[in-house]
Amino acid sequence: MDKVRISPKQMFALMILFEFGTAIIIHIGLEANHVIWLSTLFAIPGGMLLYSLYNYLFREYPNLILSGYMRRILGSYAAWPLCLFMIGYFMYNASRNLREAGDLLVASVYDETPLPVINLAMIMIVIYVLGKGTEVFFRTAQLYLFIIAVIGGIGFLVLLCSGVLDWGQLWPYGKGDWLSALRSAYPSIMLFPFGELICFATVLPVLENKQAAGRAGLTAIAVSGVILAFAHALQIAVLGESVYQRSTFPLLSAISIVDIADFLQRLDALVMLTLIICVFFKMSMYCYAVVAMTADLFRLPSGEMLAAPVGSTVFFLSLFAAASFPEHENEGKLSSMPLLFLVSVAIPLLLAIVHLSKKTLFPKKQGGA
Repeated sequence: MDKVRISPKQMFALMILFEFGTAIIIHIGLEANHVIWLSTLFAIPGGMLLYSLYNYLFREYPNLILSGYMRRILGSYAAWPLCLFMIGYFMYNASRNLREAGDLLVASVYDETPLPVINLAMIMIVIYVLGKGTEVFFRTAQLYLFIIAVIGGIGFLVLLCSGVLDWGQLWPYGKGDWLSALRSAYPSIMLFPFGELICFATVLPVLENKQAAGRAGLTAIAVSGVILAFAHALQIAVLGESVYQRSTFPLLSAISIVDIADFLQRLDALVMLTLIICVFFKMSMYCYAVVAMTADLFRLPSGEMLAAPVGSTVFFLSLFAAASFPEHENEGKLSSMPLLFLVSVAIPLLLAIVHLSKKTLFPKKQGGA
């Protein structure tokens, strides 16, 4: 996997698709209310700050992936448990994305198809891509970003033409709504989806132009954040706050309302295609991070042999981690967020502090090999 080289444009496209993931389909934030779009905008600066931290560590160790500079900074004995913890978390998060995609497909169009069959079909594609090499995976991100943009444009136009948008439902009323928006933004939306970009610390060393890593990442966060805010604003404008809160998949509920002259109806396929594309890239990115870190830790010549074991683990986790989708959602709120805080904030901050301390005390011993 060391021979893979990607351009900043490819990484930019991949980051946007990764950020969309399931965040464009399901609720985000601490409170699913009518100002969640404002919360998303508030969280963008925090997401940029987190990515700047990741980019700083990358610039200090431009030839090492996440597990590599963790061992360089903390030493092998301290870094190994943390690396294994992060690998486990990345697999767990990939399984959550797979479960959410599978549940949506079962709830909407494949109601007679068992969930394991759908999840297996999706994870097999990820295993195939990682097993055959990931260079094509990175290259196709640009193409699929264009497809998602076209789908999004079509979806917005049909919602606009159908006359179901009520923009008056979006605006904050009084101090309480502004405080609610801030509470949802920090730390919830800052962590999900922006903090999840920590897994791109396994991709940055394969950039053709490493100097562009910061600009590409920050731009991707800004663009994806604005689009996510707009997408959730549309959902609230169509459904209203009450229905938006009760809906398991608000984007699907919103697009299902479309009815233009009794001719253009039931555009669920747009949501399905968006979900499949975005979840595929997000799952694949998480699995790539697991494969890259595992290969680095165990000094394997190639990570491609790990594709099947990693994919199989993600598949079984997606089925057995939660008995139902409501339990899956509660698990995300109660356990996933604290774990994500450790992975995306606490550990990178610890790395930066230790690195700066060593750099100050022992300047000649520090280097970004």
